[in-house]
Amino acid sequence: MKGIAITSATTEQPSSLNIRELCIESVGAQGDGVTGDHVFVPLTLPGERVRADVRGERAEMVEVLEASPDRVAPACPHFGDCGGCALQHWASDPYLVWKAEQIRLALGRERIETEILPAFAAPPGARRRLALHARRDGGAVRLGFKARRTWRLVEIKVCPISEPALVAALPALKALAGPFLEHAKSAPTLHVTWTLSGLDVDVTGIERKSGGLSADARMRAAKAAAAGDMARVTLAGETIYQARQPVVRLGPATVALPPGSFLQAVAQAEAAMADFAVDAIAGATRVADLYCGVGAFTFRLARTASVHAADVSAPAVKALIAATGTASGLKPIVAEARDLGRRPLLAMEMKKLDAVVFDPPRAGALEQSGEIGRSKVGTVVGISCNPTTFARDARILVDAGFKLEAVKPIDQFLWSPHVELVGVFRR
Repeated sequence: MKGIAITSATTEQPSSLNIRELCIESVGAQGDGVTGDHVFVPLTLPGERVRADVRGERAEMVEVLEASPDRVAPACPHFGDCGGCALQHWASDPYLVWKAEQIRLALGRERIETEILPAFAAPPGARRRLALHARRDGGAVRLGFKARRTWRLVEIKVCPISEPALVAALPALKALAGPFLEHAKSAPTLHVTWTLSGLDVDVTGIERKSGGLSADARMRAAKAAAAGDMARVTLAGETIYQARQPVVRLGPATVALPPGSFLQAVAQAEAAMADFAVDAIAGATRVADLYCGVGAFTFRLARTASVHAADVSAPAVKALIAATGTASGLKPIVAEARDLGRRPLLAMEMKKLDAVVFDPPRAGALEQSGEIGRSKVGTVVGISCNPTTFARDARILVDAGFKLEAVKPIDQFLWSPHVELVGVFRR
């Protein structure tokens, strides 16, 4: 959704600026107000009157003249400069209503109506995964997030969305980043996951044309990881330090994570989506879990039904299979490494299935949705981080005879414009 803001008078300001008063009527996908001339004004709210420096189609707010009653004090001192959060200034209730509206609008563009259930809202201090950027500033190392709309780095000291253990580890992570900055063209990103056995860090963005990370830098990185009591450090999947195997709990199973593997960002959001899926397939005895990853939903589904799991990542599937031995009382699980985009599970392969659960990447599941539509499966649960591609895939299923019964918004990425969802289709 794009918002609307109406431009009023231009005030007297130095000629280098173009200061205007804007009345914000609605809010866009980045928390931006938009004028009839498409002027984007970040960090505004519906109903506000603000003074902004307008440059073409972009503007920066200078001052709030009349604040919305829904404006609240941001939880983080870095808010406004850091590009990680866009909506900390919005009260919880209207913020969640707006997120649900993004789903309704996406479905509406595909002419689909359904019940939108109350949203699940991730609490502060719950995010277990971060992507931290490192840069060298003179002789010092800086670690943080990119600023809004620029490549400039905002060094962070606190992060209210993150697990406290991640915030406490920021000094150790900064020390770890140093050795990865040995080449001037390296721009390392530390993909950090909090696990039950400690921090798991996968580093990308290292200059390789000059030979990659030197042996000396690897040694210094290993020493920094040991000093920070980290579980594992990998360089684009290659292990350079490991004290313990990083493990997470997924329902009844304990899973050893492969380096750089996908994991839902918030454990509570993962559980909310899984609980929805399990309730939706109640009574099914044979289920497919497509795009299964390391088994976020597989093990919970297997408490009541046998599961055919599939994912493009062979290491993830291997980890899932290995973890079946950590949980008791599960129905049979069969897992395969399979590119479902190029080789979707076919309708004829689903002839004995009662239900399908699918959780594709942002691009959606175009080919797989077509095969599900051609199958005789009675219940389908779709999980998505992109309402637009979910709506496109939902249209395929609806045209094949399904009804989208209900959708639950999942606010996993707190204070961001991103919204996830889980929906149930029935014949």
